[in-house]
Amino acid sequence: MTLGPGDTDPSQLQGGTSAARSAAAPVTQVTFSRRELNRILDLYGRKVAAGEWRDYAIDFLKDRAVFSVFRRASEVPLYRIEKNPKLERRQGVYSVISATGHILRRGHELERVLRAIDKSTLSLVVN
Repeated sequence: MTLGPGDTDPSQLQGGTSAARSAAAPVTQVTFSRRELNRILDLYGRKVAAGEWRDYAIDFLKDRAVFSVFRRASEVPLYRIEKNPKLERRQGVYSVISATGHILRRGHELERVLRAIDKSTLSLVVN
């Protein structure tokens, strides 16, 4: 492989450290803890067994972590469970957002926030 003027070998970029890379602050991501993820996946498993949900996606971004639930992979998410640490002292870290973008519940405890999804699918008992 021949390199032209101004070209750099790709192998040199990955292994070496540059001044700009070392001077920049480390990139941090917001993630779900093991306990949080276990609770979310427990709910997800029950909904899959009931035939309501079929797919999910997890996004770890700089400012928030998002667990999206889909009925079909090609559709928009039915629900998004978000963890946003910037809202810790305000409305709460956790929120459940519907497909239309409405915030169904927001709070400081994941268990209470997830009840918004559990309650939305309860069947009514007719006497």
